Amino acid sequence: MSPASAPVVVGVDLGSNSARALALDPDGRTLGSATAGYPGSDSWRPGHADPAGWLAGATDAVHRLAAQLPAAAAPVALSFGGQSPTTVATHPTRSTALTCRHPAGATGSPVEQHHAQSALLAQEYGSDAVIWQLYDWVMAELGADRHQSRWPGDPLLTGYGPAAPTGSVVGRASGARGLPSGTPLVAGAQDAYLAFWAGGLDQPGRAMDPGGRTGGLAVAVAAGSPAADHYALPSAVPGLDIVGGPVAAHGLMLEWLSGLTGRKVPELLALADGVPAGARGVSVIPYLEGERAPRWNRALRSEIHGLSASAGPGEITRAALEGAAYGLAHIAMELAAKQAPIHTLVCAGSPALSRLWCSVKASVLGVPVEVPEPVDVAAYGAALAAGAGAGWWPVPGAGRGGDWPRPTMTLIEPEPDPVYEDGLRQFLALGDAGVARVTERQERAARTTSPNTPTDIAA
Repeated sequence: MSPASAPVVVGVDLGSNSARALALDPDGRTLGSATAGYPGSDSWRPGHADPAGWLAGATDAVHRLAAQLPAAAAPVALSFGGQSPTTVATHPTRSTALTCRHPAGATGSPVEQHHAQSALLAQEYGSDAVIWQLYDWVMAELGADRHQSRWPGDPLLTGYGPAAPTGSVVGRASGARGLPSGTPLVAGAQDAYLAFWAGGLDQPGRAMDPGGRTGGLAVAVAAGSPAADHYALPSAVPGLDIVGGPVAAHGLMLEWLSGLTGRKVPELLALADGVPAGARGVSVIPYLEGERAPRWNRALRSEIHGLSASAGPGEITRAALEGAAYGLAHIAMELAAKQAPIHTLVCAGSPALSRLWCSVKASVLGVPVEVPEPVDVAAYGAALAAGAGAGWWPVPGAGRGGDWPRPTMTLIEPEPDPVYEDGLRQFLALGDAGVARVTERQERAARTTSPNTPTDIAA
């Protein structure tokens, strides 16, 4: 049977900026992929979204995939996953959503952030509101039953519907939005779980930066590891946990630089490729929207140091790439101190399209980097969920390492450079200084506003 006529499952990742659909055959080969944007998203406020835009983008991506791959027009199964924590509230008269960029609950665990979002939406909509995870709402619009997709071991979300394990069938397509009626709809998961599943985090020491607008570092460890704190996620393989944490603004730094300079991101990356390691003395702290792991301080802000009249977009972009790698190294240092070292890093998402950026990460962290093809591993993971629903592979939590296919990987070896060692030390010192300034400012503001603060009274 030729690849063009092979049966396929389709997975869709609802990312921050676009929806990505991907088709896999029973051997795990990627036979096609397509991307579609969200209509009206350029007018959404940060942290807010119109769910109708997500639904339109998701179905458009599936139709674009079917246009290039006829088998995808009638997939064996279809699954959706995506950005999280993100909450949709539907109401008899209108619907809205809060995304992971909204400050509600942002300093807590993913479950706490979900519940903070739902509480805020309930205040606005009242008891008539129905609360969903983003990807569950999309599947319900297409014909699925009321449910909340849950990865093995994940706590239940209060008020989000009955639990449906990732990889289980939750209904069949109704024919809405032009999708073939009767297609099995399969419970997905948040994008991080799907990316880690697809990237093969199935043995201790394998790690991933899922990329995207944010990014972060996740490492597989044996269950019960000292590194497995309350942010640990269960792996698809029983007996393994995934630890680490997300960052706030790695890909976003390049988007910001693109808007600031008027140059498209590929042009900025080409300029950075001509700048040597160390960015000619320029350094960037990539805290545009505060920082999550490992500092967990939303009040921090990005900084650019070492500017001179000779520095241009290439130097600043190169420094941003290095700053992102130093941020990952900072997380890796904290994990290593808890007996969770890294031996391989999988780089995924749109940042992985830059070989320069991947090589910088390899050299700064001192480990080989694997770059998947395609880089949209969350969409690949959603397709794995669809395949599990079709009986092609085990559901997560019911298999062993190697039971699921992986994307084709390109290997990039590290090239150690003392410049990076100095850059990491400077990055940590500048970050510490930033934390000290924020703390001092917050304490000063607290003293000023305290009701017990003495007040000078003129005689």
